Amino acid sequence: MTSLLFSHLLLPFVIAMFLAITMGGSGTAPSFSVAYGANLIRKNLIPGLFGLMVFAGAIVAGKNTSVTIGKDILPSDMMTYGLVSIILLSITISLLFANIVGIPQSTSQSTILAVTAPALYFNTLNTEKLFIDIIPTWFVLPLISFAVCFLIGKYIYNPIRRRGYFMSAKTHNHPILRVLVVAMSLYVAFSIGANNVANAAGPIASMTLNEMDIKPTQENFTIILLLSTLIIAPNFAIGASVFGNKIMQNTGKEIILFGRIEAIIIAFVTASLLLLASVVKGVPTSLVQLNVGAILGIGVAKLGAKNIFRKTEVNKFFIIWLIAPIISFSISFLLTWLVDTHF
Repeated sequence: MTSLLFSHLLLPFVIAMFLAITMGGSGTAPSFSVAYGANLIRKNLIPGLFGLMVFAGAIVAGKNTSVTIGKDILPSDMMTYGLVSIILLSITISLLFANIVGIPQSTSQSTILAVTAPALYFNTLNTEKLFIDIIPTWFVLPLISFAVCFLIGKYIYNPIRRRGYFMSAKTHNHPILRVLVVAMSLYVAFSIGANNVANAAGPIASMTLNEMDIKPTQENFTIILLLSTLIIAPNFAIGASVFGNKIMQNTGKEIILFGRIEAIIIAFVTASLLLLASVVKGVPTSLVQLNVGAILGIGVAKLGAKNIFRKTEVNKFFIIWLIAPIISFSISFLLTWLVDTHF
């Protein structure tokens, strides 16, 4: 009986681990592209540091987002072996597509749409949670990230820089400044752990409770969620090793040449907004889009809108952001229909 249950749960866990690998690739750039772009950290150190901080963020601050994905959109008693496998496979394919193209993609948006598909198919979708809490957050937070960084860049950073305070080699290479940039990168990775690990761990935790016939109390869900996190989170470091370098080059060096002050501003704003969404409301949110919003805000303040938005990589970002979640939803809906009607 035990071996049968193990083999029954093995496939979803394997898919979840592979999903974590793809998330690690997509999430490395928002964490370390600012430090990498500012030439402050060697790329061979990034996967280990990234994986460690993601794990810490998931354990310390990831519960609320896991509850949202595992229970609040699709009822937890419907998170069966079949549906969870479909959801995780759909997310993985969409993110793998984005990683191959070399564009960091929102795992949270792909996950929410993959969960939404079977909920819509079975007419069990929690529309209030989706349309009042989650989707507005996706639009508002990147705009806030852009606006905050643009205002800081235009009215605080640029005037000070024009007076020469940030231009001296002594200031630019000050050890405290270097440490702050790396610390902010670690802070971003921690925020990713608080938000993105839930994309795999939430459905896995609900499925495990159902398949093992464990009473779905809050305490039991928390214990299973912790065990799922222990298995899934370390795979982020593998993804950072496999996919992270190409994506970091796109966001770190090809969009804008970062100074160290800009790096600190970008990392702090994006990580703080994501952590706020994760802890306060448990809303799965795109750090990738927060990060690029902050980059564009600083970039527009520094170089002007025409020079930034003319860049081909920026245009490609918006296209992939639209396509990948649609792929996730479509695959999930199609597979749900196939399983429901033919098996």
